[in-house]
Amino acid sequence: MHALNHQFSRRINVWVIILLLAGPLVPADQARSVDERRLTFYHTHTQKTLDIAYAIDGEYVDSALVEINEFLADFRTGDSVVMDRELLDLVYDVRAELRSDAPFEVISAYRSPETNEMLRGRGSGVARRSQHLLGKAIDVRLRGVSTAALRDAAIALKRGGVGYYEKSDFVHMDTGRVRRW
Repeated sequence: MHALNHQFSRRINVWVIILLLAGPLVPADQARSVDERRLTFYHTHTQKTLDIAYAIDGEYVDSALVEINEFLADFRTGDSVVMDRELLDLVYDVRAELRSDAPFEVISAYRSPETNEMLRGRGSGVARRSQHLLGKAIDVRLRGVSTAALRDAAIALKRGGVGYYEKSDFVHMDTGRVRRW
């Protein structure tokens, strides 16, 4: 009986070693981690928030893009457009460069032609052919990060226009030609 227990014990040990060396019994494609691009926004004018994964494993999530388009709509008119995916990637990458997961505070994103003209009439600094009209621009702050650091991170990526509004405490980012002001 003692010999049987010893043989059984050795077989168990062998199987434990085999299982440990073999790794998990989960297929490799299910075991890998998911590459998720997530953005978190707080809109300063509507006080609404949005925390959403807009791309998973390199594929954009259509339903998430629809939610983002609605969230970044012209808050004055309710009008919206399809926001530029490159803009979303730019904003995501800027936040990653800053090693932050804080929400972006949105001051302005899409602007209807009516809103853009109204703002142009109020003062300087609003372009007639603003990238905001095309859904290719956003004005933001990033909680816990100085706007100067936010500006510098956006400039370093060289993927569009970057405007720094120190007195108003926000940064403009767009996917137009590379420039800064």
